[in-house]
Amino acid sequence: MTFEDFARIHGLIIDSVIPHRQVRTATEDHPRKQNGSYKFLGNVGFVMNWATMEEPAVWFPDKQTASFSVLKKSSVDQTKERDRLAKKASDKAGWILHQCKAETHPYLEAKGFPNEIGNVWTKDNEKILVIPMRIDKRVIGCQLINSDGVKKFLYGQTTKGATLTMNAKGFPIFCEGYATALSIREAMIANNIKYSIYVCFSASNMKFIVGQFTYGLVVADNDNSHVGETTARKTGKPYWISETIGEDFNDFHKRVGTFQASQSLKKKLIEIGSLVI
Repeated sequence: MTFEDFARIHGLIIDSVIPHRQVRTATEDHPRKQNGSYKFLGNVGFVMNWATMEEPAVWFPDKQTASFSVLKKSSVDQTKERDRLAKKASDKAGWILHQCKAETHPYLEAKGFPNEIGNVWTKDNEKILVIPMRIDKRVIGCQLINSDGVKKFLYGQTTKGATLTMNAKGFPIFCEGYATALSIREAMIANNIKYSIYVCFSASNMKFIVGQFTYGLVVADNDNSHVGETTARKTGKPYWISETIGEDFNDFHKRVGTFQASQSLKKKLIEIGSLVI
């Protein structure tokens, strides 16, 4: 199997392989985003789909084998390198956040929140929205979103187990994206219901995060690949999902308005018994 075919099996869209460097690319489940990553070294390759995978998949050329000692050394070296890159990314995230100013941002405006204040970092005359990602209250990385909505993580950062938490004073609600969380927050405020919203940044990470809670509601993306709903089902928790393919809760909120969006979420909370009226 060629490396290109191996990457395709894992959902990555690659036009031509660029060797000897970490490359971000689109995926079949999120073709408009760069949720995929690969590194091709000739005799070995690594692929990662941030939305569906928790760790990279390793490719070897057909008929090539490696001894246990070689694989063990490779595993140890990879662990050391991963830890080094994670520490570097954590430090860089802290540095970036210290450079940010509290401002509005075109991405937030496009998502229906023109007056929302976020962490905005100016790099090479470009305004970048910075979403901090934490594990146990410690910043381990960040998501960077430009004015066109292109999202990136810092190279080498830890993503598994990382969240952004909003409020943390009520019923747990889990979602993938920041804009989705803003819409959930507005709906819960309109309903006058206390909430704790956990932004998980990917479907695979959301499954991991939800697994740490005994109860809660998953707000799933209704994407074309059905990854959002499939993941929501796998969590074993109740979930809300739009009836319209291609919509997340933010899209739904923008289409129907705050009142209808809030009532839809409230109906689900009543249905699962977390809200009594």
